[in-house]
Amino acid sequence: MSKRPPQTDLPSLVRFRAATSSAGVSPFRVGIVIGPGFIPMDMVGIQAVFGLMPGAEVYLVWKSLESVEGFPDWWTIPTATFSDCPELDVVAVPMLPPEIQNDREVIDFVAVSGAKARYVIGICNCVLVLGAAGLLNGRRATASYNSLSILPLHGVAEVVSGGGVVADRGVYTAGPGIGSFDAALLVAAQEFGRPAGELAELMIEYDPHPPFGTGSATDADPALIAQFEGIMADMVSYYRAGASSQG
Repeated sequence: MSKRPPQTDLPSLVRFRAATSSAGVSPFRVGIVIGPGFIPMDMVGIQAVFGLMPGAEVYLVWKSLESVEGFPDWWTIPTATFSDCPELDVVAVPMLPPEIQNDREVIDFVAVSGAKARYVIGICNCVLVLGAAGLLNGRRATASYNSLSILPLHGVAEVVSGGGVVADRGVYTAGPGIGSFDAALLVAAQEFGRPAGELAELMIEYDPHPPFGTGSATDADPALIAQFEGIMADMVSYYRAGASSQG
């Protein structure tokens, strides 16, 4: 059975929460799909931004309430299961390994909950889960560099490369890392107004300045890109096989 996301009773954080969310506001429920091997950096932006929104309830959703290990060494306790998660305003999927991403139970949960949600967010390779769930058909979308070529297998009408968030009729897709912050901020502004998004951006002091300038394949040296592609080749082959089998 699901458990309400715990609220700390530390006085400083109780006062902080009261400053960002007045008592009595309607719940705004955000579900983040996790599982063994999930990548924490692709979900922390979603948790951080929506945690500042009025009425926010953030659920970490998996098959059971037993702890799972984010990769690497990031042990996390789910707060809702696929079977008893409440109806969500936002369904968000960070990067999951292909064994989890291609799991039928994961795809079915995203399909059902995503169809009901007001907003859906896919980050990094797990934009492909949205595709497998039928949520990208006929839409514009982006994903991680290595998954861009797989998107057409899921009926994506236009694949957008080069970074940034792509929003199409309530579905927000983005690459890894900062993509989770960018997408969450844009959804927050859409739902609560631009001032709320601007305040959240300031409160988390979100102002990335990459030290090496190699975070995009359009800027990185070809030799570095080749090394990156070699590291990812095995995993991408599983993502592609999963997409092909679902088509």
